[in-house]
This record gives sequence, structure tokens and C-alpha cells, in this order.
Amino acid sequence: MTQWFTEAFRSEFEKQAAQLGRFNLAVFGKTGVGKSTLINAIFGEPVAATGIGDPVTLDTHLYLDTRGTLGLIDTRGLEIGRDDGELIKEVTKYVKQMRTKPVAEQIHVAWYCVRGMDRRFEEVEGTFIRTLHDLGIPVLMVFTQVPMREGQYHPDAVELARLIEAKQLPIVGGRPFMTYAMRDQFTGQPPYGLMDVLQATFHVVPEAVQGALTAAQTIDLAAKQAAAQRHINATVAAAAGAAAVPIPFSSAALLVPMQLAMMGRIAHLYKVPFDRAALLAAASTGIATSLGRTAAANLLKFIPGAGSIAGGVINASVASGFTLAMGQSWLTVCQRAAAGKLPTTVEGVIDSAAVKHLFEEEFRKRMPTIRKKDEQ
Repeated sequence: MTQWFTEAFRSEFEKQAAQLGRFNLAVFGKTGVGKSTLINAIFGEPVAATGIGDPVTLDTHLYLDTRGTLGLIDTRGLEIGRDDGELIKEVTKYVKQMRTKPVAEQIHVAWYCVRGMDRRFEEVEGTFIRTLHDLGIPVLMVFTQVPMREGQYHPDAVELARLIEAKQLPIVGGRPFMTYAMRDQFTGQPPYGLMDVLQATFHVVPEAVQGALTAAQTIDLAAKQAAAQRHINATVAAAAGAAAVPIPFSSAALLVPMQLAMMGRIAHLYKVPFDRAALLAAASTGIATSLGRTAAANLLKFIPGAGSIAGGVINASVASGFTLAMGQSWLTVCQRAAAGKLPTTVEGVIDSAAVKHLFEEEFRKRMPTIRKKDEQ
């Protein structure tokens, strides 16, 4: 991997991170209700337990822990029902301070967690939820650890939900969301309800951070793929407009940044960190360069008067076709990386040769002008 490629890819990778921004989730509830388990189940890693570096102290007991496109706002040392006044004061102060800052610095939604089998909900909890609502923060009430059998929720949780619904609290959907975040190895109770919570969250967050939420969560793979495909399509349109040569990393000065940006965005959507993404990109684009030249040469045979490709000029349809094939092939690589399905060496390192082969096979499927030597 050349220094030029690494720096060029890093630049576009960082630009895409800035464009995605950060989704900030505030999580409240009494100690022991299962907040960490819920967060980890939806975002796919122990973000609730450890972050990168020390959390940022927003106030005496209010903390912001960031990891990529996710920001977690939590309280430490304060207990609902015991320190309500202090907690309300700190949250109110933070929200008002952040109102003048970029959307990526604000609280976008709050999850208020209640253990569904606790059979009680205190009035001070309702007061806290109303305060959040008055501050302009959408609140989802999430019932955690609710057993379900044959499609029926535990009666105690159902009764508690009815009591809360009667209070007409300003919560999203007007009802609690029943969940069980992690499979219980003893009873066999499977997880459920996580997608409902995520979809409801998508519906109430600002459009500007929906991309960050898509990248941060790990349970809705269809949403990730749809977002990646939209970005590929936009890049394809831009490539056609630029009418650039479809051979990356040579003389395509306009096309190269577009393709690198596309790769960076998809890597972020699948939470592939920079070091790994750069390694995969180097392996993929190396073979893409060779295949691109082959595709261009073959296509030129069918373009009357096209002349030589040495001048770096070819029609827009070929540029867009190459970019589409490249984007979709890279999407497959990132999906395999996110799922932990890329081949590794005996030392546990990703096998670059296997990545090249995977990318080549995917690319050939999408560029019919390319044939293997034994097919020509």
C-alpha cells in the first residue's frame, strides 16, 4: 500500500465520518434495569461498558461516551427516585447549552428503561419523563427483561403497561416497548422487541443523524444495505456527470475522490475501522485497476472512433458502470468484514489474497466486458 493511497483514503474516510455525524442517545432508568444489556444488543458492542478514552463529563453526574457514530449520554452516581431534582437540573442545563451547537452535539432521543417485572412506576419517574419532553427530547419507554411465552407477554408487565398508559405520559407511541435483550441460557427465553425500539427511534430522530444511527446500530442490516446502495447510486450519477475515465488511481482526477468517498462511507456504515478498511481497500482497488483497464479495452472495441485509452477519455456510461461495479463489490467486502466472514491466515490476519479474489469475482459479475483469460 503506497503512502499516497493511505493518505488519500484517510482523507475521504474522515470526511465521510464528519458528514455522518453522531447519533446521541440518552439512557435513563433505575440501577439494574438492564440498560447496558439493551444498548449492547442493539449497537453490537459493549459501548455501555467501555468507550474510547475517558467519557466527557457534561456536568457533575452527566457523561457523554462516544464511539464512532454513537454518543451515549448516561448518569453516574444519581438514582431516579432519590436524586431527581439534581438529575433534572443537570439534564436541563446540558440541553439548553447544546441548543446553540451543531445537531451532532445535541441529545436526539431518550430511552427511559423500566424493568417490566418490577410491578411499580413512581410518580417522580413520570415527572422526569415530562421534563425531557418539555425540553424537546422524544422519549421512548422501554420495558426490559419481560418474559414472553407463546406470543404473550408476562401478565405483570402487561398490567404495569396499562397503568402507565393510563397516565398519558408524553412517550413515543403512547405505550412502553416490551423487550428481552439477550437470550436467557437457563430458561431459553429468546430475545425480542429490539427492532421495534430501533424503528421507533428512527422515526423520531432528526433526518440529519439518521445516517449515523444507521451506521451505529447492528441489528437492521437491510437499513445498512439500503443506505449503502443509495450512496453508491449517488456516486454513480456523479461519475457519469464527470464523464471521467473509468480506471481508478491513474489519471481520473475527478473520479478517484468520488470512489474513495464511496468506499469510506460504506466502511463507516458497516463499522469497519480505518486500519482494516484501508487494508481491504488496497487489496480491492489493486485488482480493480487491472480489471478496469481490461474492461475499458474491451469496451473500446465496440465504440466507433474511440481511439486509444491512453488519453484517459471514455464515455460517461462506462465511467458510471465501472463505479457501480466497484461500489457493489466493495459493499460485499464490507458486509463480509462486518460479519467476521473474511478469510484469515493461520496467524489470524485477514488474507489479502482472498480479499482480492472475492472482490475480483464480485466485480466480474457486474462487468460483463471482463472475461478470464481462459474465456477469451
